[in-house]
Amino acid sequence: MNISTPVLYERLGDKQYNNSGEEMTIIKYDKASQIVVQFEDGHIKRSNYKSFLKGWIRNPYYKFLFGIGYLGEGKYKAQVNHKITKCYKTWTHMFERCYDLESYEKQHSYANCSVIEEWHNYQNFAEWFYNNIYYIPNSHQAMCIDKDILIKGNKIYSPDTCVFVPQDINSLFTKDEMRRGKYPIGVTYNKDKCKFFAQCNVNGTVVRVGGAYNDPEVAFRSYKKFKEKLIKQIANKYKDYIPQKLYDAMYVYEVEITD
Repeated sequence: MNISTPVLYERLGDKQYNNSGEEMTIIKYDKASQIVVQFEDGHIKRSNYKSFLKGWIRNPYYKFLFGIGYLGEGKYKAQVNHKITKCYKTWTHMFERCYDLESYEKQHSYANCSVIEEWHNYQNFAEWFYNNIYYIPNSHQAMCIDKDILIKGNKIYSPDTCVFVPQDINSLFTKDEMRRGKYPIGVTYNKDKCKFFAQCNVNGTVVRVGGAYNDPEVAFRSYKKFKEKLIKQIANKYKDYIPQKLYDAMYVYEVEITD
């Protein structure tokens, strides 16, 4: 007589919540070490009864990141040897910029930005990440994901719009809208002299461009000429290391008064 048989039937249909708050139901129970559970979204996963009771069973399709992002099923992990990967950090930071209200307050340029649905699944983003990431030789520069150099004004993070750029290039296109004030980009007003000046950040140093101007638009044109020339210089500096599409986009990039 198999005295364990009643247990098999008793535990079928048992419900429990995992540590993410999702309800799980046992739909198959062969033995304590071999069970199958179904989540509320219909996803099915094999595990064991102890993990079921402890709530350790995770649903790879649970949208834990701002109610949108999920890990998915595949070879890419959030951690390797108990250390969070750069890929996973890049993925989560991308979502934070788009969907975290605090990011809006800190940087208005992220308003109305979004992540393409394909990248809601971490596995898809990670595949793109490892196929496109590169590093500058003999440099410790951070590599940043950029969404609007290839397509100016773009608001969507996607495989077609994003590219990795070294920090030197990323800083070229950073706009400090909170501190700029009401004047065009690159233009400041000196109250003592009652004049407008053009200035540009070059390698962390603010450089004054041209002279003093009575008209902010004239000052902007001075800034525009200088900044576009600087972008081309930096593009040439990194030409042998960056993707061709990035180099091409930088070389035709135009600074506009509405930036």
